[in-house]
Amino acid sequence: MKILFSFLFLLLSGFVIAQENVILNGVIKDASNNETLSGVNILLPDLSTGTVTNEYGFYSIRLPKGEHRVVISFLGFSSINTKINVTENTVQNFNLEPASESLEEVVITEDFERTNISKPEMSVNKLEIATIQKLPVIFGEVDIIKSLLLLPGVSNAGEGSSGFNVRGGAVDQNLILLDEATIYNASHLFGLFSVFNPDAIKNLKLYKGGIPSNYGGRVSSVLDMYQKDGNSRKFEANGGIGLISSRLLAQGPLAKDKSSFLIGGRSSYAHLFLKLTDNENSAYFYDLNTKLTFRLDNTNTLLVSGYFGRDVFKISESFDNVYGNAVFNLRWNHVWRENIFSNLSFIYSDYYYGLTLDFVGFNWNSGIKNLNFKYDFDHYINQDLQLDYGIQSTWHEFNPGEIEPNSESSGIISSELTKKYAFENAVYLSLDHSLTENLSAEYGIRFSNFLRMGQEELNIYENGLPLLYNEEFGIYEKADPSGTISLNRGKVERSFQNLEPRLALAYTLSEAHSVKLSYNRMVQYLHLITNTSSPTPLDIWTPSGKYVEPQKLDQIAAGYYRNFNEEKYSLELEGFVKKVKNRLDYIDGANLIANDALEQVILKGEARAYGAEVLLRKNSGKLTGWLAYTISKSEQRTPGRTKNEPGINNSNWYDTPYDKTHDLSLTTTYELSKKWDFSANFIFQTGLPTTYPTAQYEYESLNIPVYSPRNSNRLPDYHRLDISATYTPQKKRRRSYESSWNFGIYNIYSRKNAVSLSFRNNEDSGRNEALRLSLFGIVPSVTYNFKF
Repeated sequence: MKILFSFLFLLLSGFVIAQENVILNGVIKDASNNETLSGVNILLPDLSTGTVTNEYGFYSIRLPKGEHRVVISFLGFSSINTKINVTENTVQNFNLEPASESLEEVVITEDFERTNISKPEMSVNKLEIATIQKLPVIFGEVDIIKSLLLLPGVSNAGEGSSGFNVRGGAVDQNLILLDEATIYNASHLFGLFSVFNPDAIKNLKLYKGGIPSNYGGRVSSVLDMYQKDGNSRKFEANGGIGLISSRLLAQGPLAKDKSSFLIGGRSSYAHLFLKLTDNENSAYFYDLNTKLTFRLDNTNTLLVSGYFGRDVFKISESFDNVYGNAVFNLRWNHVWRENIFSNLSFIYSDYYYGLTLDFVGFNWNSGIKNLNFKYDFDHYINQDLQLDYGIQSTWHEFNPGEIEPNSESSGIISSELTKKYAFENAVYLSLDHSLTENLSAEYGIRFSNFLRMGQEELNIYENGLPLLYNEEFGIYEKADPSGTISLNRGKVERSFQNLEPRLALAYTLSEAHSVKLSYNRMVQYLHLITNTSSPTPLDIWTPSGKYVEPQKLDQIAAGYYRNFNEEKYSLELEGFVKKVKNRLDYIDGANLIANDALEQVILKGEARAYGAEVLLRKNSGKLTGWLAYTISKSEQRTPGRTKNEPGINNSNWYDTPYDKTHDLSLTTTYELSKKWDFSANFIFQTGLPTTYPTAQYEYESLNIPVYSPRNSNRLPDYHRLDISATYTPQKKRRRSYESSWNFGIYNIYSRKNAVSLSFRNNEDSGRNEALRLSLFGIVPSVTYNFKF
């Protein structure tokens, strides 16, 4: 009730203020293509106040009647400094011109997000697409996920691995959103590339902590990306041709300045060269990005967007693997009043995994489907208070697996693992509040509700224990079900309710530096079933329910932030501590593939991570870049359920498979001239945890290895140096065609970084030996990019 009364008081306060002041609101766009711009600064210097545009370019600010100076600024664009006389509520749209690079006296800055000293937002990283496109990457394929790995607190499980880890969290603990739709597998070709076409992406943000209450469902991070709206002023196309893949994106107006389209595609074609050598194997990917934008009037915009991607992996005619994502989103933006902006979304998401084994004679498919409804509001009460609130509801359908014969001669009998269903709901309220001239806060609450719905067959066990401990042999064993129950999918099998408070504070010590503090409670109801550090397409998702509790996170972060030399340099120092309850762990020898009784092989544990991050950036000049360093620890523990049970690893803490004590990356870009610029990355990381055999004994002529405690050893340290050069020919007058060449060398000194170490007995010497598996040595690349 106190929260309700406080909310009503704030609304009434807003109405009172509304009688004394007027509201200036509108949308800010890129003048060259009518693309809306998020994160634009709108400042009123004489009033010492301001605001920023939301994800859809909308802003609203309350101010006294009269004439005011307004300054509009955004990285990569020329600023607007003008005076506006407002005597009543006024709609004022602005178009920002891209900053000219033709004048020698203009200092071009890289599109980094400078440290915002006063805003309570912390543990957030933003990379502009223009920056990402200059970074050297393997095979010359511009990659958003690989670029994030250069930021502090972000890593992955090594070369060729999929996904990314944030602050010691697992891959499945990251919420990845594309136009608000969930992406469940963000990798192409088993981790070599990401599914995101950088040409189609407008902006992205990675939240590592201080996560606002409108996000939920994961306990580690949120990667939020939006596609471009499409150029509503003129037709244009751009793309690139590389050694193993190419891309093309086209956009233009349907009705000038009112509606637009965007369509883009990518595909790899390295497998075509195999066919020239009569090699029947192949591995390739393709994807498609689409978007339609209709600006109906000044208060209504309709957006329709989609993504479809597939990976195909074939070995001769006997093995055929197809998997990928498909998402669709219908959104309606509406300005209800001068200070209330809303976004209504209907979202469909589908992750599919299919497998055909002709030599066995069956087809297999699995996946997860979502249908999501969400309604979000941005309410600008006054210049010191912004209110965000909304509702979200998602229907989940889990298909663990279906198998069927693929020919009449197959001996396979059709069968289907039990499908699972769940309904996830949430309401949230968030306040962005300037408490004093120096102190600002962002605080809110999220109430989440998860309903595990009925299924055709659910095992029940004696004493409710699906997993037993055999004290005689010292091992965990599956319990035999004592029976099954069946519930209609319209009935609730089990429900969970959780409050998730959020708080972020920023105290400005001066115009140049500040300190910040944040706290997050987050709950995750979905679990990725995998016992590898790098998920594979075959891994499946399962919901919380009778035998699986939701994961719960508590994270505290504190930081110091400073800008130097008129924001040419910036420094961010952050420390964090996070704890996760109910993290799943697996017994030794657990079989996770096509297992219809996963509760028989899992135990409930806990995880923790702590560390410090440093990000030092040079934001302007010919030489730009950043230095990122993280020192951290990530551990997991799964105690026994009783005093007689050892749990996992004798109930002791052990390093997670993605723990890295030291993680250092140096990223630089040097603009030599208008035609040439150069980039380089250097990366050093502590080797990943692993488990080695420490001894062996002989039993009935067999050598039995004895292993050390789980993850008590490490692979050799990882390091490499990448370089690239971009040549941009001078654009010919009266021609719209532009082009550039990108030359890159990945791992220039050909470091053989270990993906894994295996052990064997040498048949010649009779001695044990270790074998290092490495994926890549030195990899050159060349890509031709064009735009017209």
